Amino acid sequence: MTEPTARTARSIDDHLERVRTRLERLDAPAAAEAAANGAVLVDIRYAALRDRDGLIPGALVVERNELEWRLDPLGDHRLPEATGHDLTVVVICNEGYASSLAAASLQDLGLHRATDLDGGFQAWRAAGLPVIPPERP
Repeated sequence: MTEPTARTARSIDDHLERVRTRLERLDAPAAAEAAANGAVLVDIRYAALRDRDGLIPGALVVERNELEWRLDPLGDHRLPEATGHDLTVVVICNEGYASSLAAASLQDLGLHRATDLDGGFQAWRAAGLPVIPPERP
């Protein structure tokens, strides 16, 4: 394995900043409005966070490691909601970091309207938008 060159090496913060220049990130109210107008909300948080904080009503839960396979309209493992490359997808993580990288990956697959929720699930909840509370044993 070769070492990265000065031309290709960058920190994750630099990479995240660069990726975000491609996205039209949405705040929580805009994400809710987008969903009301047909956008697909996709929650990529891991199970422990969903169990701790709850769910956004109507959001698809797709583990991050399955995201591209489930949303690729040309893929054999796509979800029924993956209807075409014009689909508006709003990716949601916990605080809005991993979702930016995930949305850019979806754009790389041709889902050119993919974006993410700025501030993630925590921003959604802080905005007072609906949340399905976690089940308590």
